[in-house]
Amino acid sequence: MTGGSLDFPRPLTTVDVVIFTVKDDALHVLLVQRPAAGDEPFPGAWALPGGFVDIEKDKDLEACAMRKLKDKTGVVSPYLEQLGSWGSAGRDPRGWSATHAYFALLPATTGAGTHAADAQWFPIVAGKVKPRLAFDHGEILEAAVLRLRSKVEYTSLPAYLMPGEFTLPDLQRAYEIVLDRPLEKSAFRTRILAADLIEPVARMRKGPNRPAQLYRLKKAKAPVYFVRTFNPPG
Repeated sequence: MTGGSLDFPRPLTTVDVVIFTVKDDALHVLLVQRPAAGDEPFPGAWALPGGFVDIEKDKDLEACAMRKLKDKTGVVSPYLEQLGSWGSAGRDPRGWSATHAYFALLPATTGAGTHAADAQWFPIVAGKVKPRLAFDHGEILEAAVLRLRSKVEYTSLPAYLMPGEFTLPDLQRAYEIVLDRPLEKSAFRTRILAADLIEPVARMRKGPNRPAQLYRLKKAKAPVYFVRTFNPPG
């Protein structure tokens, strides 16, 4: 160091957040459209929400991720997890850059995604979205989908995609959407109820068939890790 200043070049440091929800019977991710004017790279392209670390506002990387998520959705995610880091001399035309990626889960009923005019939900098909993403965000999204699906095999993460009150079939459907395959009803019900993850509320959902019991996620409940996965036998 010379005179209290760093004597080596510093890479660009950003945080990107892969925000998932379940809506319209499909897994969706929130994307933002980059500015079409000015000298920003990838003008008009879609990208994951994120941006540069603010050393005045962000005490750590997670704080930056939470700030970026709140900026674009207007809400705080009930679940946020660090995904990994991507860095190279070629991922950003402005210079050597490194991004630290997180993924978050949001219930669709929060209205998230309507907070920012440049944000929009996109369905995920085969681990991808239709538009080509800026930077290496397509690679980051694929990694996030793989991480989410692998963890859903043995955890209660889909519970964070649910509204305040839901039925067991609602929760099972969220699992099936994320995993992209059906699950056996009685085995699923037994496992979820034994996990002590949810609790019944004093209301039933009325419909064309018999009323269905409503549940809610227990307060301050950390994700449950199951002993066995949901993988089909064989």
